[in-house]
Amino acid sequence: MPELPEIETSRRGIEPHLVGYCIVNAVVRQPKLRWPVSAQILSLKDRQVLSVQRRAKYLLIELDGGWIIGHLGMSGSVRVLPEPIAPGKHDHVDFVLSNGKVLRYTDPRRFGAWLWADDLSDCGVLKHLGPEPLSDEFDGEYLFKKSRAKKTQVKPWLMDNKLVVGVGNIYASESLFESRILPTRPAGSLTEAECGILVAEIKRVLSRSIEQGGTTLKDFLQADGKPGYFAQELQVYGRMGEPCRVCGTAIESEKLGQRSSFFCRRCQK
Repeated sequence: MPELPEIETSRRGIEPHLVGYCIVNAVVRQPKLRWPVSAQILSLKDRQVLSVQRRAKYLLIELDGGWIIGHLGMSGSVRVLPEPIAPGKHDHVDFVLSNGKVLRYTDPRRFGAWLWADDLSDCGVLKHLGPEPLSDEFDGEYLFKKSRAKKTQVKPWLMDNKLVVGVGNIYASESLFESRILPTRPAGSLTEAECGILVAEIKRVLSRSIEQGGTTLKDFLQADGKPGYFAQELQVYGRMGEPCRVCGTAIESEKLGQRSSFFCRRCQK
């Protein structure tokens, strides 16, 4: 599933091709996605793109008079085509641009979404989201206060979007390894110092992944069709049975919150 670095990579990739141009119209071949494609998108005509933003794992395309809200779901991707070309089986939505290019949404599992909001403050999918992990609001003090008396294991706790957005499965495993914290520990057992270290590592791991263009796992491609390269730097995720790059101990895996978690029992405490 595309996580925050993949969405931010996609945002940066499509932004220069959209901002300042008009979306001439939207071609929707499959309106039945996770939720039906919004009627306002189906009837979209000649609306200028003012900005391309991101909130959590949502792409936010600001138009004159409203917002397109995109989510890539489990296997979706967006890419910019230099001109209209024949769609493939899983190419469900095209946004035709006034510069002749096309923003194409591809999604084999059809679990993404394209929604409309007149005002983001009224958008239900964006309500109740925690702070952005790369923001100043997300710091060690915030995490420590939130962790008090929490019995939830720290790995699934970090993945709760009400706590902080965008720390998905891959990056939670990687950040906990870099912080030397076992993912099975109760969140309430974290010390103030550990919370500071964990926040710093989350920011570092996410920033590094964005620099590398995200992580190539199965379906993710950047907006130009190229893969992300952060997978080459993964320390524990997907490496069960392989030696830890620090101590040589075999990497273990355990299901936490219905997601596979990877860790080194020797390095992480």
